[in-house]
Amino acid sequence: MPSLSDAPNVATFSVAARDPATGDLGVAVASKFLAVGAYVPFAIAGAGAVATQAHMNTRFGPEALRRLANGETPEACVESFRADDDRIATRQFGIVSATGTSATYTGEACHAWAGGTAGPDFAAQGNILAGPGVLDALVTALGATDAPFPERLLAALAAADDAGGDRRGRQSAALLVVGTGKGYGGMSDRWIDLRVDDHPAPIVELARLLTLHRLYLDKPSRPPRRLSGDDIAWLQRVLQERGYLDRPPTGRWDDLTDAALESLYGVENLEERWIGGASIDPVAWNYLRGTFGGEGT
Repeated sequence: MPSLSDAPNVATFSVAARDPATGDLGVAVASKFLAVGAYVPFAIAGAGAVATQAHMNTRFGPEALRRLANGETPEACVESFRADDDRIATRQFGIVSATGTSATYTGEACHAWAGGTAGPDFAAQGNILAGPGVLDALVTALGATDAPFPERLLAALAAADDAGGDRRGRQSAALLVVGTGKGYGGMSDRWIDLRVDDHPAPIVELARLLTLHRLYLDKPSRPPRRLSGDDIAWLQRVLQERGYLDRPPTGRWDDLTDAALESLYGVENLEERWIGGASIDPVAWNYLRGTFGGEGT
């Protein structure tokens, strides 16, 4: 495999991981480097997740995923890259397979502090860090909560940053999570792909974006809220005031109200939370009440 002798040095901390409960795969990464999400994370549902950094060889991500999909292990990928890349001493990467096996590699020429640790369902690594405590904090936080997988990845980044992170400072962060059929409309596996390219507090900003992603792109919460007559009348007033419904409120659900509300959902980017009929997703209800003049109840 040819080396990339002019590859930039991406000093960063990252984790490639698998959720044992769902099989979802993801990479979370932060760095004092512009747009780290464009270079470090790679993941394919059913194959694996890869983070490649330091004097990165960006071919490692696609190549490792191809090998994993063909049944090779992360350790086999590491050995292949060691044999084929004449600048392997400058590389750093972590690999997790769809079965949870993992490996991490840190070349001896990576800038200190540099190192990595791997275990079932994760590979964590970093270079130009404040010290080994950065990765200790990352790994501890990853397993310290039963929060959903994307939130655990983000919590791991935040803990590593609090422990000193990239000793040069902060600039960008990214979160990539894949899961079978979890992409928009169920038409792809790319579930979450969020990037903060240049920001003084990129992990905080990434957390804000994940909250918005949950609002706009999560499926409806259960159980749904059954709409009362007063609820319906309020929605109809909102729809009438904004030109979606050409009649005064009746407090009764009908096809015209249903079609008008679905149109409003589309404009507000809430279509993934659509239920239809005289029921509504509680999160969407609170959003509409907060946006159009009321308090969620």
